[in-house]
Amino acid sequence: MIEILFENSDIIAVNKPEGIASNPGEGKKGLPFLVASTSRGKLYIVHRLDKEASGVILLAKNREAHRYLNDQFSQRTVQKTYLALTHGIIEKSGGTIDKPIRQFGSGRMGIDTKKGKPSFTEFEVTERFKDFTLVKAHPVTGRRHQIRVHLHSIGHPLVGDLLYGDKAVQRQFPRLMLHAQEISFHLRTGENIKIRAAIPESFQAVINRLRYLKKL
Repeated sequence: MIEILFENSDIIAVNKPEGIASNPGEGKKGLPFLVASTSRGKLYIVHRLDKEASGVILLAKNREAHRYLNDQFSQRTVQKTYLALTHGIIEKSGGTIDKPIRQFGSGRMGIDTKKGKPSFTEFEVTERFKDFTLVKAHPVTGRRHQIRVHLHSIGHPLVGDLLYGDKAVQRQFPRLMLHAQEISFHLRTGENIKIRAAIPESFQAVINRLRYLKKL
């Protein structure tokens, strides 16, 4: 059952579990089909979350709402906050990663200062553990795998990321530690709305374990 966080005549905001694709091409296994089974009419993808990630995602119920939301994403007025657990200790309290990104093949993205598209991620450290750091990441642009690529590029790959980390190490963790916690945007009425997705148990369990080990 997909948790619905907000719904009106224009949009549905849901808390996507990890392991479910936001791409409608996945058919009955994709998020649009699963959400549509609890509502009426066709749903339009506004933005995407990686299949391995969890958190809040928006779907439009009509073309007008889809266009209105897409314009906000294009103009970068939508504010997004992700929770991400990285390998290693990030010494700085926060900062901005400004590195161009492009696709290199097989779904893998990477930094390319000559051919990459401008990409910006702001982040702030919220908690440090032994050998790990929990951060809040705010992607200003919306490139594919942006947070994963940017944090990997500064030597701090996301925990559980089989694509951008040491697979032998990453397989020791139950999931990709990336959760879209909050999104803020405008409804067609002009009202600003902020929607928050609770941290899933699969994510919180890893954090609780690290907190326990930190006390030993």
